[in-house]
Amino acid sequence: MPTHEVFNQVPDIVPFDNSRNPALIEGLHREGAGWAEAEVRELGALAGGFAAQEWGRVANENPPVLHTHDRYGNRVDEVEFHPYWHDLMTVAVEHGLHGSPWTDDRPAAHTARAAKFYTWGIADAGHMCPISMTYAVVPALRHNPELSARFEPLLASRVYDYGLREPSSKAGLIAGMSMTEKQGGSDVRANTTTATPQSDGTYRIVGHKWFTSAPMSDMFLTLAQAPGGLSCFLLPRVLPDGSRNPLRLQRLKDKLGNKSNASSEIEYENATGWLVGAEGAGVKTIIEMVNMTRLDCVIGSATGMRAGVVFATHHARHRSAFGKHLIDQPAMRNVLADLVIESDAATTVMMRLAGATDRAGTDPAEAALRRIALAVTKYWVCKRAPVHAAEALECLGGNGYVEESGMPRLYREAPLMSIWEGSGNVAALDALRAMGRQPETVEAFFNEVSLARGANNHLDTAIDRLGKELTDLSDIEYRTRRVVELMALVLQGAQLVRHGHPAIADAFCATRFGGDWGIAFGTLPTGVDTEAILQRAYVH
Repeated sequence: MPTHEVFNQVPDIVPFDNSRNPALIEGLHREGAGWAEAEVRELGALAGGFAAQEWGRVANENPPVLHTHDRYGNRVDEVEFHPYWHDLMTVAVEHGLHGSPWTDDRPAAHTARAAKFYTWGIADAGHMCPISMTYAVVPALRHNPELSARFEPLLASRVYDYGLREPSSKAGLIAGMSMTEKQGGSDVRANTTTATPQSDGTYRIVGHKWFTSAPMSDMFLTLAQAPGGLSCFLLPRVLPDGSRNPLRLQRLKDKLGNKSNASSEIEYENATGWLVGAEGAGVKTIIEMVNMTRLDCVIGSATGMRAGVVFATHHARHRSAFGKHLIDQPAMRNVLADLVIESDAATTVMMRLAGATDRAGTDPAEAALRRIALAVTKYWVCKRAPVHAAEALECLGGNGYVEESGMPRLYREAPLMSIWEGSGNVAALDALRAMGRQPETVEAFFNEVSLARGANNHLDTAIDRLGKELTDLSDIEYRTRRVVELMALVLQGAQLVRHGHPAIADAFCATRFGGDWGIAFGTLPTGVDTEAILQRAYVH
C-alpha cells in the first residue's frame, strides 16, 4: 500500500512554445525582420520540445572531458562531449545562429539572427558560446582579406562538421577567441604572449592563455606581442599541411555554470599564427569581435530572464497554497509581474540593439547609438540577470532549489554574461570612454530616448536628470555605475513607452524612475494591471 497520494504537483511544462513571446515577435517586425517569423516560431517549438530540453539537461549533467594523450602516450589535446552537445550544435548551425547575417542579403539579418539566438538559447546556454564566437569572428577576420575570403564561407556554412581536420577541407567551421592570460584579466594590454615573424609570413606564437572557451573550435583569434606591438592572430588547430598546431590543452575549468561547454587553459608551444590586421592594432582589430559577442551577452541575459518568468509563471499557475493557485495570491502576482516587466524591458532593448547592428554599416547615427547603447545595456541587463534568476527560482520554493527543476542551472548560468567580454566596471568605463572619445554617441543616445518624450512624466524627468548627470564630470569614474545604470534604464524606458505594452511601460516608469518601488522584486505599487502583464509570460 502506498503511504500517501501525491497531489498538488505541477505538470511538466514541456513541450512549450518558446516563441510565444509578444515582446520578441513585436520587436522582430518593428526592426524589419518579420520575414523570419516562421523560422523563429519553428525554433521556439524545437527549443521547448522534449528532445531539446533533454539534450540541454543531459549535456549539463555530463560535462566535457579532456584527453591530453592517447593510450600510447601521444599528445592529442581532445575534448570529448556528450552526443547531445552535438545535437544542440547541429540545430544552432543549421538555423544559421552562428553566421547567417554575413551571407544573408535580406534586410535586418542581424535582428532575425538575434531573435533565433534568443529563442533557441532556452534549450542550453553552454553551446551558445561557440555559436556566438563564430558569429563574432567574421568582422574581425575581415581585417585580413585573404583569410576572410578563404574561411568566411565556411564560418557561415549551415553544416556542423565536427572533428579535427584542416579547416579548408571541412564543410563548416566553428571559431573561438583566446585572450585572457594568467597575469592579464581584463587588461589585455598586459599580454605577455609573444609573436615572432617567420620568413614565410606566419608568426611563431609562444605563451599561456588562462581562459579559452570552446577549445574544440577549428580556429581562434588571439592577442600576442609582435615586434610592432600587441597584435591579433588567427590560429587554426590543424595547419595547412595537415599537422597539428601545438595548442596544448592544460586543463578544463571547473566553472560555476556553463557546464555543457568546455573552457580551458591553453599553452602555445611555438604555435603558428597568421596576422589579422596591422601589427600593433590588436585591440582595435579584436574589439570588432568583442562588440558582437557583447550583443550576445545581452541576448543571453534576456534569454535567461525569459526562461525564469516562463518557468516561474507555469509553476504558479498550477501549484496551490492557502486555498488558491499561487498565481492568484496577490503577493505572488506582484513578484511575477515585476519579473515579467524586467524580462520584457530586456527583450525590447535587445531587439533595438540588434536593429542598430543591422543599420550601423550605412547609418552613422545608428552606428553611434549602437556604440554607446551596447555598452550601457551590456552593463545593466547582464547585471540584472542573476538577481532575476534568484527571484524566479524562489517562486518555486524548495522545488526550485532542487536540480530536477532546472532552476539551479539557470541560476548558475546567470552571472556569466556580466563577466564575459568585460565585467561590470569594464563595461561601464567603456561607456564613459565612448562618450569622451566619440561625442556623437551622446547626441545619438539623447536623440533616441527623446523620441519618447511627452508620453510619460517619470521618463521625461529621468531624461532631464541624466542630462544633468552627464554635465557634471567631477568624480565621474567614481560615479560611473550610477550614470551608466541611469542611461540603461532610460533607454529601456524609452523603448517600452514607444513600443511596449502600456501596462508594462507604465509600471516600469513608475517604479524604475518614479520611486514607487521597493528594493526586491515584487514591490510594484497598487493599481498595476498584473493580469495584462502576466499574460505576456504564458507559453501554452
